[in-house]
Amino acid sequence: MPDPVAATTSKPKVLVADDEQVIANTLAIILNQAGFEARAVFSGEKAVEALDTFQPDMLISDVIMTGMTGIEAAIITRNRMPNCKILLFSGQAATADLLEKARTQGHEFEILAKPVHPTDLLAKLRG
Repeated sequence: MPDPVAATTSKPKVLVADDEQVIANTLAIILNQAGFEARAVFSGEKAVEALDTFQPDMLISDVIMTGMTGIEAAIITRNRMPNCKILLFSGQAATADLLEKARTQGHEFEILAKPVHPTDLLAKLRG
């Protein structure tokens, strides 16, 4: 039987998805040092695969990735884990069109511009 005290004191789990491995790994390191349990994956597909095993409290994802976009991964995450907080970031102009398409389908996501400063990211996650 799980220890109820351990369950209430566990660190928030954050899944970081970015096809730029250096960015994903760096964000995961920063988050782990800031008191989160963070894991990096390098595609939207890997983010979706990690939902069942990692069960994140938060998903931070780049929008523009090869294969499945961050928005597609976010929509799947929201459908499977409605309480998972989702934060998207992007450095590309095409993001606006993808976000607008998601909005017309009833999905609203918060987005940060890349590069994101660690202090700004932590403020968003804790806010």
